[in-house]
Amino acid sequence: MADDPPRPTDAELEILTVLWSIGRATVREVHEVISRRRPAQYSTVLKFMQIMAEKGLVRRDETQRAHIYQAARPREWTQRQLAGDLMERAFSGSAKALLMGALAARKATREELAEMRKLLEAYRKGEK
Repeated sequence: MADDPPRPTDAELEILTVLWSIGRATVREVHEVISRRRPAQYSTVLKFMQIMAEKGLVRRDETQRAHIYQAARPREWTQRQLAGDLMERAFSGSAKALLMGALAARKATREELAEMRKLLEAYRKGEK
């Protein structure tokens, strides 16, 4: 895609999370998943998904009676976009400050810390 979609709002991110977990889906299917977590109006979910299609956050297949939606970008791409935006806005562009803020906000498990060490070593070696 030439133009990157805008940063999703919290409500849009909730819908994207559903689409990433279940794949292509109708508004009704997304509404059912969200309704299991919290009260949600079908019409509100529909409106959000229509707006998200206009913004380029989701793609809409209109070939069937019930339109099918899917996330326009993979979860990992969106997570990188959000992390980069947060790092710039809240941590003055400092990856170290972002990491320290994340670790201070919630205690990481030993497994998570071990995985972070592996990722940092791979990053240092230029593997990713």
